[in-house]
Amino acid sequence: MEDSPLGMDKWLMAMWLVASNRNGISSWELHRALGITQKSAWFLLHRIRLAMQDESAGGKVSGEVEVDETFIGGKARNMHKSVRERRIKGRGGNGKDLVLGILDRASGRIKTKVIPNRDKETLHSEIQANVEHGSNVYTDDWMPYWGLWENYQHGIVNHLKSYVDGNIHTNGCENFWSLLKRTIGGTYVSVEPFHLFRYVDEQAFRFNNRLPMSDADRFSYLVRKVVGKRLTYAELTGKAEEEGTRTTEEVPF
Repeated sequence: MEDSPLGMDKWLMAMWLVASNRNGISSWELHRALGITQKSAWFLLHRIRLAMQDESAGGKVSGEVEVDETFIGGKARNMHKSVRERRIKGRGGNGKDLVLGILDRASGRIKTKVIPNRDKETLHSEIQANVEHGSNVYTDDWMPYWGLWENYQHGIVNHLKSYVDGNIHTNGCENFWSLLKRTIGGTYVSVEPFHLFRYVDEQAFRFNNRLPMSDADRFSYLVRKVVGKRLTYAELTGKAEEEGTRTTEEVPF
């Protein structure tokens, strides 16, 4: 909030709306609700998403853990040529991004990360970094997951046959993917790949702080998390700020 021309009334209202709306709120909706420009609302939302990032995500989970990944994005054939060239560069030519989810069943909390691919090296390294050895890890039958039994009790469910095999399933992760895709497809419509992790952080924050936490509790927690968080417009847009100068783009308020 440092040096922001926006008053606390607008900042706090924006944080309440983001924290309490299950599917998020778009910058166009926020600009109408607060009476500010859409550009300012977009910047404001991204600064709030920075506060939503989970500082405790570095710890490992144990016990029963679900691991799954999903594609985010539209079909390349439906994109305008200029959009397609920008979005599929280095992404396998399908115009989609990959998000990995690691859900701790005991706490109901999920860790998320945008990953470059879903090959064995990438998936195994992420699981090794986030899950304690010896834990029960449940995945689908995607072949790169094979070999996890060397360090984990690995349970596999074949989705061609069933979605639940006793205690083996990834329904917790699937629930989160449903919420995430409804948020991105229904509220934000189109998300640039280099900002995707911010939207995933936003939905993970609401998911990890759901019931029994109320909207007021979630809002209060979000307000406390803004301490020490700072995101400039130049950083957000990837534009280097010229020393000693400030352009109108860098100060959209």
